[in-house]
Amino acid sequence: MRMVVQNGTVIDPANRLEADRDLLIEEGVIRELGRPGSFAAVEAQRIDASGCVVAPGLIDMHVHLREPGYEYKETVLTGTQAAVAGGFTALACMANTSPVNDNGAVTRFIVEQARAAGLARVFPIGALSKGLHGEELAAIGEMVEAGAVAISDDGRPVMDANLMRRALEYCSMFDVPISVHEEDLHLSAGGSMNEGPTSVRLGIRGVPSVAEEVMVARDIALARLTRGRVHIAHVSTRRAVALVRQAKAEGLAVTAEVAPHHFTLTEAAVEGYDTHAKMSPPLRLADDVTAMKEGLRDGSIDAIATDHAPHHRDEKEVEFDQAAHGVTGLETALPLTLKLVRDGVFCLSEAVRKLSVNPARILGLPYGTLAVGRPADLTLFDTRATWRVDPLASRSRSQNTPFAGWELTGKVRLTMVEGRIVYADCEQEGKPA
Repeated sequence: MRMVVQNGTVIDPANRLEADRDLLIEEGVIRELGRPGSFAAVEAQRIDASGCVVAPGLIDMHVHLREPGYEYKETVLTGTQAAVAGGFTALACMANTSPVNDNGAVTRFIVEQARAAGLARVFPIGALSKGLHGEELAAIGEMVEAGAVAISDDGRPVMDANLMRRALEYCSMFDVPISVHEEDLHLSAGGSMNEGPTSVRLGIRGVPSVAEEVMVARDIALARLTRGRVHIAHVSTRRAVALVRQAKAEGLAVTAEVAPHHFTLTEAAVEGYDTHAKMSPPLRLADDVTAMKEGLRDGSIDAIATDHAPHHRDEKEVEFDQAAHGVTGLETALPLTLKLVRDGVFCLSEAVRKLSVNPARILGLPYGTLAVGRPADLTLFDTRATWRVDPLASRSRSQNTPFAGWELTGKVRLTMVEGRIVYADCEQEGKPA
């Protein structure tokens, strides 16, 4: 089957392309890029991308799909439905399922569930330690063979430095990164928000910034020792970004990501004890938010990842200190990132790089490009369209978003995986034809 995506502005940072181009797609592969009208004589289904950016499919390297074990929060199907609506064509999902993804059997189950869903590509991230207990290495080689693209105990920090060292050494054999949740549990001591005057005033136990920073410093030191690949997940403090910047300058194999909520919101969102603003790491100060933007601008922060963490409403509609950590983010990540473009933090091409090219590079995935011969994984989005966030309209099974009621600018019109349309905006019904 042939398909032509026409009249759009193609942005492909991997090939330094930003121009009006038409794409010819055949058998799920990009066969040719041409100037507008190049394929007018070709018999094909036509997708009108007028007024839209045509970009490589977005890749989220940090999501929680909850299956197996917590299907009341999310499933691979509902998570990928939310993903394609947000422009994501590939996801890397964390291991904190039940049973934990700490062996090849669970890894294969997740891969099979994604294949059955038939929407976004799903790449499991295997557990670093058995049962996420932080005591003994999981079956890393077995999981990588089954399809795992990275290793992580995300949600739980690896407090044992020697275990982290051994994991880095072992993962080097497979050339996969370790994604680390940086939190010193002795310093965080069960805190629920950022430590500071606001936490004191609200009477909520706080988590100091240093709880993240000392672990970032430790794991950078271990990367230096082992020459292993460390990926700092959901960085949130100014000093943590500075440590990553220094590690990169030294030439260490250290990368980092930031979540949209950490470059958009401050701890002020917790006012009123809003549990939808409770996350780990917690929302920080305005100075930290500025640092996230600086890190994105200068390349210290490689990627934008959602840390999509769906929870049932019963886990959020409780006292603040008892509420679950985490927010959903797959459907709001792109417009929140586009606000950074409008604010002059970086250009549109760099936004696509952070959301697609760099995640693919870090995880070793052959996506994040619209090059000829590559799979036709792409997203069409309108940078000017506005919409209001309605949690009840979310494709995710959960609605725990801190952005409810916000008016956002930037809307996905169509998402395609390997030449198949897996999402089309209902407002544009009839246009992509």
